[in-house]
Amino acid sequence: MRVTPSNRTYHANLMKRRAQMDIRLGNGYDVHRFGEGDHVTLCGVAVPFTRGLQGHSDADVGMHAVTDAIYGALARGDIGQHFPPSDPQWKGADSAIFLTHACALARDMGYEISNADCTLVCEFPKIGPVSDQMRERMAEILGIDADRMSVKATTSEQLGFTGRGEGIAALATVALVAP
Repeated sequence: MRVTPSNRTYHANLMKRRAQMDIRLGNGYDVHRFGEGDHVTLCGVAVPFTRGLQGHSDADVGMHAVTDAIYGALARGDIGQHFPPSDPQWKGADSAIFLTHACALARDMGYEISNADCTLVCEFPKIGPVSDQMRERMAEILGIDADRMSVKATTSEQLGFTGRGEGIAALATVALVAP
């Protein structure tokens, strides 16, 4: 692009705004193995299944990954530092407690959640039929519109522990913005 006096001002203003913006990205990852049970809790939704997920809390891999993504964007450690699995008060806890804490910490530090993306990696249960419920529940906790929360699933083509049906993994990315 050829710089002219008219677009020079535009570019200077754009660069000034960019210098003032504070955008942080965080990634999260979580894994839980299957155990006994009749459902799995994923992104705050109880999904009927022939097994459950094992974990100290409710083992919601989706919520845990998004929680860790927020902590990562804030450079404030991980879920285990804020809610140690060695602490019995978190045994069987609803993972919404952890995500709510991460959201409050972000707000206290002057950030808003711009959007979040969560990928569930599993051969089963099927996520498609309940993905909209998951998006709605996660968006509610995050305090964002559902169109800013993505929940999707993929398989690992029968490779690795998820492919062998031993558990579920989740990956998440979150963008935080200081207004």
